[in-house]
Amino acid sequence: MISRGQIYFANLNPTQGREQAGRRPVLVISSNAINRQPLVVTVVVGTDGRNIERDYPTNVRLSAEETGLPMDTVFLCFQLRSLDPSRFADIPAGTVPTRKMNDIAEALRSALDL
Repeated sequence: MISRGQIYFANLNPTQGREQAGRRPVLVISSNAINRQPLVVTVVVGTDGRNIERDYPTNVRLSAEETGLPMDTVFLCFQLRSLDPSRFADIPAGTVPTRKMNDIAEALRSALDL
């Protein structure tokens, strides 16, 4: 089952404009109650940490050691997407520790003015 805090690589194409495109790490942020349903999964899109020079309140930078991903990743909490579960690989590529999910939640609050 797809679970909150898991990271998958997903193909985000097709896109338009400034949306993040291609095969990207995505962090599941929707609740597990939603993820168990045959609906969509809400994610935050990530990018290679080398692509983002400055840290912003709406971004969370995580090391490869923290996530299990092959590179340091910045999750862009202003880049939310709802994806069909068919976009997800069979197994997660990594996870975000609970203490860092709190940072994600704070960045989401900032991005969404909650």
